[in-house]
Amino acid sequence: MSSVDFLTVGRGPGLVVIPGTTRRAHHYGALAAALSDAYTVHVIERRGRGASPPQGPGYGLEQEVSDAIEVLDETGSAQLFGHSFGGLVALHVGLRHELDRLIAYEPGVSISGSFPIGWLDDFEQLLGRGRTATAAVKFLGGLGFLPRGPHMVALFWLSGHLTADGKDLRAVLPTVAPETHASLAADSDGTRYAAITAPTLLLGGGRSPGFLQEVLPALAETIPQAKLVMTPEMDHNAPDLGAPATVAELIRA
Repeated sequence: MSSVDFLTVGRGPGLVVIPGTTRRAHHYGALAAALSDAYTVHVIERRGRGASPPQGPGYGLEQEVSDAIEVLDETGSAQLFGHSFGGLVALHVGLRHELDRLIAYEPGVSISGSFPIGWLDDFEQLLGRGRTATAAVKFLGGLGFLPRGPHMVALFWLSGHLTADGKDLRAVLPTVAPETHASLAADSDGTRYAAITAPTLLLGGGRSPGFLQEVLPALAETIPQAKLVMTPEMDHNAPDLGAPATVAELIRA
């Protein structure tokens, strides 16, 4: 039995989904539903979320990889989709585990220091002082996902107390720094990904921050059986919020 919880929907060949940072399994409900007529979709509830165990003191990328392999083995699945940090996990699963197909939407890969970290120290200090709204804005603003400013802090404070999505974000903020450190620890020149043997589909959006778009061509050139598809109108949250049906069609193609 796998160490982590996961949600299952649909029928057909197994497809495991690995959510991104700050995301819960239920955020991929629309994506899973759009794929459910062709796949049995298993969405992992990663560590630090829901009924899954906490990240713990020994947490790192290899723990996430092991969790994903357990779910693949338990469900008999041979296809894997990862989003953002989940995409990084998926690529490293592909280095350790035989897959029929690997799909990654803007994986959180750092190549030669490409991942921005100027926000990280302040984020950890703010979170440690209980200033969750300010920490959230520091994190998301530092990565280029939203503008910074007092109005954004007020908005996140209200959202974190009044809306379901805001409460979800506030609850998983403690997982952000460990996952970021895991991404940074995996920084390399990118050549390691040449060992991925599975046919690989790399997806990205033209409205995402530059550091996420820029690693995709390098990965596409490095992974032997890789195909890159960029969709100009999509952003980083297309799989969970912005365009899950479109992402599903790209996966099905």
